[in-house]
Amino acid sequence: QLQLVESGGGLVQPGGSLRLSCTASGLSLNLYTIGWFRQAPGKERERVSCIGASAGSDYYADSVKGRFTTSRDFAKNTAYLEMGSLKPEDTAVYYCAAEQYGSSCYMGYGNGMDYWGAGTLVTVSS
Repeated sequence: QLQLVESGGGLVQPGGSLRLSCTASGLSLNLYTIGWFRQAPGKERERVSCIGASAGSDYYADSVKGRFTTSRDFAKNTAYLEMGSLKPEDTAVYYCAAEQYGSSCYMGYGNGMDYWGAGTLVTVSS
């Protein structure tokens, strides 16, 4: 059983940066696609990014492209979401999710992901 724990959320001013971590335990993340999703109050869950097991397989939502970067450290069994130039509309609970087989993240089908973390709150406000 794979367990995912997000960390790194908090309060940041507009224009600031944060790095979220998604640390896995129980199984290796090496063969999993990692997706970052977010859900703002009163809104539907939104796919933010996807990163596959191989290089060059990153996806970003248009709303974060050029500001967010996803990466992974296989040795640490951890994935990251570097968020820069943060805007108030980036305020949300951010979740990481993992899928071993399939293309749910790339297809925008969050319900197809195999494992989810509990989420970490990011608040962008002055």
